[in-house]
Amino acid sequence: MTGLLLALAVGLAVYGVFHGVRMYRADAKLPGDLALALEVGATRTTAVGSGIDRLGMRWAPSVLGMMGPKRVEALRRRLDMAGNPGGMTVDRFAARRAVYGALGVLAALALVARGQTVVALVALAYGLIWPDVIIRVAIRRRKSDIERTLPDFLDVLAVVVSAGLGFRQALERVADKYTGPWADELSITLRQMDMGVSRREAFEQLRKRNASEQVSMFVTALQQGEELGAPIVDTLIQIANDMRRADAQNSRRSAAQAVPKSTLVVTMVMLPATMILIVLSFYYGSNVDFGSILSG
Repeated sequence: MTGLLLALAVGLAVYGVFHGVRMYRADAKLPGDLALALEVGATRTTAVGSGIDRLGMRWAPSVLGMMGPKRVEALRRRLDMAGNPGGMTVDRFAARRAVYGALGVLAALALVARGQTVVALVALAYGLIWPDVIIRVAIRRRKSDIERTLPDFLDVLAVVVSAGLGFRQALERVADKYTGPWADELSITLRQMDMGVSRREAFEQLRKRNASEQVSMFVTALQQGEELGAPIVDTLIQIANDMRRADAQNSRRSAAQAVPKSTLVVTMVMLPATMILIVLSFYYGSNVDFGSILSG
């Protein structure tokens, strides 16, 4: 029985990941910012519905009701920061949480009945937190991609602006040449401005959709430069230089933190394993009968 439940859980997970069925965009229920992104055609809105989504969609309203309005709003913001991977919406997330949670509970009950309490706790934790883990990983990966792209983007934007184009036209021209998360975010921002949203408000929304400190730095410096009347080219170059310095500092900090971790791994794992290997080599190479020595 336990093997059947575990096989069912793994099978559904594999089917959902590798055999997702692409849905029409009109079928996806999206919140405000993402509905706007659909008009842009950003890659973040590619909606993919899996068997897990369809299986759990009937329980999605119940899951959202148990979460409450505040947690649902926080979830929506996290999905925006993750770039809505695979067209993930609040309803789809709730559906997956319902299915994975139910499978985790069933597997845990079956394992507890067999006396495997530790494995049961692992199965339960997997079912309850796996959807959140996917979102956390997507947020971290998207943040890294944006922060890697942003300095070079600002350099190119400064060159185009200095050539005589206005900031709005230059932003659109350069954004068309880029692909990836940052290009998607700029496409949404540009479409918001096309629909009458002020530039300040559009960039504030850009800041809220991203967890990156560099994006926040870019928006803040841009707004301050606009208020103080500073040349936009100088502002863009200064932002790019500040971001590169911050990135270099973060790299040095990460390298410094990696040394104690590697030392700990060597001390706790590699050194004992090496000692055991040396002792066993001496034992088998000496051909000494330690049993007779100890008995004597």
